[in-house]
Amino acid sequence: MPTYAYRCRDCTETFELQRPMAESSAPTPCPEGHTDTVKLLTTVALTGSASAPAPAGGGCCGGGCCG
Repeated sequence: MPTYAYRCRDCTETFELQRPMAESSAPTPCPEGHTDTVKLLTTVALTGSASAPAPAGGGCCGGGCCG
């Protein structure tokens, strides 16, 4: 289940909740009970395996070889 970050406009507390994607924009009170909260825009970091092989040649390195 995804984790979403929210901020309370009353006490400026930032908090996170795990909830289904379908409920990500549903109103939620802050831990102090205030109801004026907003969902924050967050980013997801995707990482690969450190043991994955590096791509082998053939890529363009900035446009100089694509002439």
